[in-house]
Amino acid sequence: MKYKHKIEEKINFYRSPDKVMKLARIGSFHQTRLSFMRQLLRRIFSEKWNFLYHDWSLDGNGFGHVVFSVETPSRVYSLVAFSHDLPPNKRSDRVIATEWDLTFALVKGVPSSKEIKKLAKEVPFQEAGRLSENELVLGRANRSVRLWESVVEKLSSGSQPSMDEVKDVGYLMRTTAVYGSGKFGLADRSTIETYEEFFAPFQVELLAVFLLRNVVFDLVDYFAKIKGGSRAVTLSNELKKVIGIGNSTGLGMASFLVHHPELLNRWISARECAVTKVLELESISQREFDLFKELLKRSRDNVKNWKSVSPSQIKRIDVLGSELAELINFSAEFDFKISRPWLTLFTWVEKKFSLETQELSASLILEPYGKLIDELGLEMSFQSGNMPVINGRRTCAEIRLEIEDNFSWAIEVDYEDKDQSARFWYYSQTKLEPRLGERYEEEGSHLEEPLAVGRDIKYFYCQLLEVRGDRLLADYLMEYPEHRLAAKRVLTSKSMPYGEIRDNLISKNMKPLDMLRCKLSFFGATKFDPRSDRWVRICMYQNAPLAGSDCSLYDDFWPYPDKA
Repeated sequence: MKYKHKIEEKINFYRSPDKVMKLARIGSFHQTRLSFMRQLLRRIFSEKWNFLYHDWSLDGNGFGHVVFSVETPSRVYSLVAFSHDLPPNKRSDRVIATEWDLTFALVKGVPSSKEIKKLAKEVPFQEAGRLSENELVLGRANRSVRLWESVVEKLSSGSQPSMDEVKDVGYLMRTTAVYGSGKFGLADRSTIETYEEFFAPFQVELLAVFLLRNVVFDLVDYFAKIKGGSRAVTLSNELKKVIGIGNSTGLGMASFLVHHPELLNRWISARECAVTKVLELESISQREFDLFKELLKRSRDNVKNWKSVSPSQIKRIDVLGSELAELINFSAEFDFKISRPWLTLFTWVEKKFSLETQELSASLILEPYGKLIDELGLEMSFQSGNMPVINGRRTCAEIRLEIEDNFSWAIEVDYEDKDQSARFWYYSQTKLEPRLGERYEEEGSHLEEPLAVGRDIKYFYCQLLEVRGDRLLADYLMEYPEHRLAAKRVLTSKSMPYGEIRDNLISKNMKPLDMLRCKLSFFGATKFDPRSDRWVRICMYQNAPLAGSDCSLYDDFWPYPDKA
């Protein structure tokens, strides 16, 4: 099956790219019903996927391997996880770490004993290992220092940990990397993109994390049994449900949005198309408005449990809680029977509240309308081989006009100002991941990666002003090939209106955290906890149903737990 992008290129979006594609706004995004975790879980529970262990080979100390599989209507996949004896002094979330509590791979089918032995030689070494096209995902995870030992201790003595203690942390293990799409020999995206279960973005990586969550629950029970013997009890389902998988995400994810404008455009345009569809509804039902109000109250209650060590994030959480309380009061008196009620309500929110509250409100108004918007989720991927090419027959005058129309935000910046060119992006030679340098304080700017889109397009534009307008672009780029990337972005800007972050990505005040949060919100992450402006901790699948639970009881509103 080939992807068919159904979002009309000329749709009259309620919010323009100039408004949406600013760092401060995309850095305030929240999960929506189009987020990739929710797309995956809707499929899992509607199709009744089956989960089972094929192997549990842990020794008396809890170390060894397990194989946890899922049967979809079409295929079988297995998470092969290796539990390691990791001394506490070696436990680190930093990318330079070389040992972890748990390493894992998601593979096609059920691996044979021979294949498991091969994986045991490669998976624990992560980047230093080499995988094959039969493996889809490679990852690693560490225990929560705060929660793991406490839970093991309580379970081993025959008691359950307290709900407050569990909620305060939110996870027993957190991933420090989850790789896919061909890295380290893994299967390329092109080999699985036609599998119906993986049509939506990042489904294979998020399936691995969902399987990992279940394995972690069984691991903590196993460690408690080792310690407590017959006294030990297993973790209750009530507590399991409020536990997710933690994640530490840094700059390695930030540059993704810049390198993939075609994907970013599809993600944002699907989200904005959904918002527009809802805002254009002429009327709504009592049930739809009641659901919005219920999820709004849950959101207000859940904000109280959103913990952070970041002073700026703590302030944002406090403002969000206060504004949601005011929105609840407004909604209680709001006449939803007027024409286009959502548009009236949302316009009020936009005028009155912070970006954080505006974007959460955008998420909430979508919730009652699965039948109207969920199909947009399948349009958020980009098929391999459909990359745009440069049309060299365009003239330089036409390109100048394109830049003036779509990149005014870029050409208005003075990049000779040191504050506007203070940073540079580069790749770490050791880890092959993006890093951010200080241009006027550190060496290495000659290794700069092409992520300063605004600056590069302005330089391209300034040089175009010096040449004849009727000169063909192909001829021009033969003489100045350094502008090929800028030219390509300009030529695709009209067909990908939401494909560019319309901010200076090398300025002194730029916060990479905004890019991290944008991407993670599309994954479906909640409770963002920035540890600096360059990395953040999140929780995935917290409050989600458990693997193998009753499919008929699936609650699609699990990101909004009704008991905060």
